[in-house]
Amino acid sequence: MDKRTVKCSNNRVSNLNPLQSNNRVSNLNPLQSNNGILLALAMCAFCIGTTEFVMAGVLSDIANTFKISVSAAGWLMSGYAFAVVISAPILTAVSINLPRKPVLISLMGLFILGSLISALSPSYQILMLGRIISAFCHGAFLGIGSVVAAHSAPKNKQAHAIALMFTGLTLANVLGMPLGTTLSQYFGWRSMFWVISVLGCISLISLIILIPNNITIQKTHLKHEIIMFKNPFVWRALLITALGYGGVFTSFAYITPMMTHLAGFSENAIIGLLLLFGIGTFAGNLIGGKAADMALAPALATLLFCLSLTLFIFSVSTQNPITAIILIFLLGLFGFSVTAPMQAQIAKYAENAPTVSSAANISSFNIGIALGTYLGGVTIYLGWGYNSVNWVGGCMVLLALVIQIVNILIPIKSQ
Repeated sequence: MDKRTVKCSNNRVSNLNPLQSNNRVSNLNPLQSNNGILLALAMCAFCIGTTEFVMAGVLSDIANTFKISVSAAGWLMSGYAFAVVISAPILTAVSINLPRKPVLISLMGLFILGSLISALSPSYQILMLGRIISAFCHGAFLGIGSVVAAHSAPKNKQAHAIALMFTGLTLANVLGMPLGTTLSQYFGWRSMFWVISVLGCISLISLIILIPNNITIQKTHLKHEIIMFKNPFVWRALLITALGYGGVFTSFAYITPMMTHLAGFSENAIIGLLLLFGIGTFAGNLIGGKAADMALAPALATLLFCLSLTLFIFSVSTQNPITAIILIFLLGLFGFSVTAPMQAQIAKYAENAPTVSSAANISSFNIGIALGTYLGGVTIYLGWGYNSVNWVGGCMVLLALVIQIVNILIPIKSQ
């Protein structure tokens, strides 16, 4: 295995793993600062997040265009998530020892291609193809991007660096989703994909300009990456991600009927409530990154506890508009405060093989979204009411908290 080396003060040479260097990237041109790297990654994450989340607001329009049911149109979201789950570890494994910059550029090119196919799609099947092609970028890009983001920062600020990259995803909630929905209402849903394609091109240019060519991340072999899945801490970390993040979407996926049927808000007020949720996600993402840098495992446990408590309170307070407004903000705050710690935790448990495990964690996020949305739908179908989704989400997060506490109490054996 090729390893980077650094000269120590006593003239001895020691090996560093890819996330342990304080001198991340050398010989940068003036534009290629660490902040520039994170900016380029965040811009790409914004595009990726927008194309995933914005579909929730245009399913009815797409259904009308292709003369299909809304539930059939919903498969455009489910198919996207499923494609992310499958493609993320595979594409990451295939590109494991390729230079990072060309890989990121190629993945963003794939994203633009999928967006263009979606914009031009003459049928539902072609639109699904475009969505799947875009999804191929999602998991691999965010997985590799997380490693590059951590690599660009000192060891005590790696989680914060990951959080800054994921700021693009939270901004997709704050700006991308409501603006994309509004654009679709006035100019049709295809216009949304055209704009996403343009933003994708701008983001690709930012990668070319701001990401240095000489990112030197420790080379490894696929066998060494996969062997890390023998570590039970890795599997528990992936399970924590799926349950913890899935609990958020068990509630959020049904936020509109909860607010209109239970809290008494009008349809016109939903955009404002989603914006409030988005502001919470933005703040929570930054808070989670800073907290994880101070004490990763306890910070994640604390945030999971706050998230589960929010969901349980939400389940008994939805009818009050004032408490509903407060809890929507807190759901965004605590729901997205766990993302950076979850990504940093998987990197910690698989520190000698961060790339594939990081992509696998992105897959776990999407498994959680699919699982949470499905379980929430089941409770509504069974007639338990819209409030029941918050109980289910709270229980999912509580189970994630229990697993996190187990990880804290059981010492990590030497790898």
